[in-house]
Parts: sequence; structure tokens; C-alpha cells
Amino acid sequence: MSDRDGSSFLWFLTGLGIGAAIGVLYAPKSGRETRETLVGKAEEGRELVLERAQRAREQANEWVDKGRDVLNQQKEQFKSAYEAGRQAYRQATVEDESKA
Repeated sequence: MSDRDGSSFLWFLTGLGIGAAIGVLYAPKSGRETRETLVGKAEEGRELVLERAQRAREQANEWVDKGRDVLNQQKEQFKSAYEAGRQAYRQATVEDESKA
């Protein structure tokens, strides 16, 4: 590391310290109030995440139910088509036997 890079880093740390000191001096709230505010915001965030997770779970359950309904409808249509095909085959074989 060159001497210039070390000097730049030192100035960065100095500026960081001065900025932190000015921030503490001009903070609009005391430390206790700031901590309470942070805890309150964290709680709000936690509640929001839980609420959205619940909504996502409900939406996923709705999609599963809709998918199940569509699948059952498809199964019923397939069964109907299969039975119609079997009936047509039976009729065709009965007609062939009666012609012979």
C-alpha cells in the first residue's frame, strides 16, 4: 500500500468520526427515544412480514384448490370420453356379430 493510499484511508476515517460526532450532537431524539423508535419499526416490519406470509399462504392454498378442481373436471371429462368410446366399440362389435 503506498503512502498516499494510507493517507486517504486516514482522512476517510477522520471524516467518518466527525460525521458521527455531528450526527450525535444534532440528533433530534435521545438515545432511549431512538432505540424505542427502532424497536417499534422493527416490530412493524415483523408484523408486515407475517401478514404478507399469511396472505401468500392463503393465495397458494386457493391455487391448489383451483388446480384440484380443474384436475377433477379433466378426470371426469376423460372418464366420459372413455365410456363413450367403450360404448361405441361395444355397439360396433355387436353390429359386426349380428351381420356375420
